[in-house]
Amino acid sequence: MKQIDFENGGVGKNILAAALPMLIAQILNLLYNIVDRVYIARIPQVGTAALGAVGLCFPLIVIISAFANLFGSGGAPIFSIHRGKKEDTRANQIMNTSFTMLCIAAILLMAIGMLFAHPLLILFGASEKALVFAYPYLMLYLIGTLPSMIAVGMNPFINAQGYSTMGMLSVAIGALANLLLDPLFIFAFGLGVCGAAIATVISQTLSAAFVLYFLTRRSELQVRLLKKEEFSVSLGHAKNIVSLGTAGFIMQLTNSLVTICCNHVLSMTGGDIYISVMTIVSSVRQLVETPIYALTEGSSPIISYNYGAKRPTRVKKAGSIMSLLVFAYTAVMWAVIILIPHTLIQVFSSDASLISDSVPALKQYFAAFIFMDLQYIGQTIFKSLNKKKQAIFFSLLRKVFIVVPLTYLMPFVLGMGTDGVFLAEPVSNVIGGSLCFITMLCTVLPELKRIQKNK
Repeated sequence: MKQIDFENGGVGKNILAAALPMLIAQILNLLYNIVDRVYIARIPQVGTAALGAVGLCFPLIVIISAFANLFGSGGAPIFSIHRGKKEDTRANQIMNTSFTMLCIAAILLMAIGMLFAHPLLILFGASEKALVFAYPYLMLYLIGTLPSMIAVGMNPFINAQGYSTMGMLSVAIGALANLLLDPLFIFAFGLGVCGAAIATVISQTLSAAFVLYFLTRRSELQVRLLKKEEFSVSLGHAKNIVSLGTAGFIMQLTNSLVTICCNHVLSMTGGDIYISVMTIVSSVRQLVETPIYALTEGSSPIISYNYGAKRPTRVKKAGSIMSLLVFAYTAVMWAVIILIPHTLIQVFSSDASLISDSVPALKQYFAAFIFMDLQYIGQTIFKSLNKKKQAIFFSLLRKVFIVVPLTYLMPFVLGMGTDGVFLAEPVSNVIGGSLCFITMLCTVLPELKRIQKNK
């Protein structure tokens, strides 16, 4: 097993060594949802309706993922900072605390989700017709809440120890299983939408089993549930994990809130067909954002470790290389979206009328795509350096205080209809992304200079 040495070697080489396996892992991870959507859209007679119905389940799926990242992305940077300080015992306690909280949250979320699935789907904008597909899909998906959260939430602790290839493998196992099981359950067994959910649950369980095997048997620092007598000692760690993870949690949770609001407005201004359009746009967004997420998350443990080790030059270099890679990738993808949007849309649907409505929506939604990089870069550095307040504030600013009001203001007050829903995103990218990035430069760079001076 090859382990990345965060403290030595070229910073760029370390970032690529961490980010490339994570990129492959994230692309494979997309298969969990995207393969479902591709196959569901092609179910004879009901494909387009079923695709829109499954899109209505996304907010709850995102909420489950948000809780997994609350403990994983909240714990992993603190874990890395203490490893950089050579405080391995404390780092291990942080990982164990994250794992225990994650397991408790998973059981609670599954129970709540199953009890309130029907009213929640109606709240998310489901019609009686859509509920026929959405409700059974969601109920089956919820059975896999615990393995899903373990696979997502504990993977960062594999990457934080420098085992990025193992982190990639944990995702690859589940994604490849899903790729094979989807057509089997959907078409061969004739289970349709329910088959897609069953295939996903089995795949997530395989991923979780690998993550647990690696973190309990093979990794440098090994995970376990907290013992009862350790709860009081770990309370401080739990607060730090949750407070840092809240930024990423809010980002994902507000994505869910925005999806609910968009579906609500689109159902009134464009009907069910535009909920399917939003499902396509959201799917493309996941597809094109995945490498950005991989580059920023792959850089995060290197930034955190060197910040803990008081090596500001390496922190700045890591941030600069990460930014250049993100901007270069985004420029290419933005050109693809504007010039050949049909190519991306046809991955998810072959319905001519759906494609026709999706093309202008996609161009509007991604009009200021490059400004979103500023948000990603700023948020990653705030999170990696344990800057909780800034990370939380800018998570709330872009989505809650800008996108949600604009989603209602632009279609109804400004009379822009469905166009207003899709244009709310680029406006928020320009305002929120710029403010986040400028604040990061004005606060982090002076601190790194002070650390350099005091060395």
